[in-house]
Amino acid sequence: MCERLPRPDISSTWSVQRCSTSSCVSFSTMSELPPVVHVDWLERELGADDLFLGDVRGPNAHARGHIPGSKPLVLGSPPPMSDPAVLEPLAPEVGLRLRRHGVTGAERLVLYDRGDGVGAMPAAQMAELAGHPRVSVLLGGVAAWRGELEIGQVELHPVKTTFEPRFEAVPTREELARRLDDGVLLILDVRTEEEFRGKHGYPCDPRQGRIPGARHLPVQQLFAEPGEPLPADQIRALLGDPEEIVAYCHSGSRSSLATLALRSAGFRARNYAGSWHEWSRHEELPLEKG
Repeated sequence: MCERLPRPDISSTWSVQRCSTSSCVSFSTMSELPPVVHVDWLERELGADDLFLGDVRGPNAHARGHIPGSKPLVLGSPPPMSDPAVLEPLAPEVGLRLRRHGVTGAERLVLYDRGDGVGAMPAAQMAELAGHPRVSVLLGGVAAWRGELEIGQVELHPVKTTFEPRFEAVPTREELARRLDDGVLLILDVRTEEEFRGKHGYPCDPRQGRIPGARHLPVQQLFAEPGEPLPADQIRALLGDPEEIVAYCHSGSRSSLATLALRSAGFRARNYAGSWHEWSRHEELPLEKG
């Protein structure tokens, strides 16, 4: 049984997203669910029969205080390797996690974290990999919620359903290598200038440089504050109007945040989780420097 917990003052720790309709645009006409939603949207939709609100922070954090009606839903993050031998068994495993928590695939699945997007965006990509067709991230997470929080554990109701994996949700090195000259795809490097030019990178990487043809935009330039993307028009002014974007960094963390910002601006964007950490390990893959 959940109890009401007075809303703590966390404004000094986490920024609260207040995006307008124009800055939270859906790139999918299939789902009727924007890939990124804000707290005003959630306040209107909370309690709808077809809405599943998942808290990716973990069961302990959820029990200490959560948005009313939400359930703990830990899905993890995409792996640092994009080999089929890794992704093919992972997708049904994530589907099993969804079913154990009562997710059927017919609902609108909205995920939230503490507020910075670090947990929710990777979890959303995992749900997409498993095959869930309608997944979104709440900008600002639990910190954006203006009402009271609930405390206590909630009961989970496992379901029997089938998910059809969507392997295209996770870009692979093979896909990017094949599409280096694809004018439809913008490969976006969100690392530092030094990493992008191959002057300074992580010592664990055997080669330094960038994926050929990648455009450079440090991830910080997509955000007004941590967890708060720039308005859609400002992000589009930085990037133009590419039809599709795949973002990468060193190991997929910064590019996951970039993907969150890009989706909030209406771009069809995915995160290459393997990123340079994987690409640099394959001598057969080309690179650029300078």
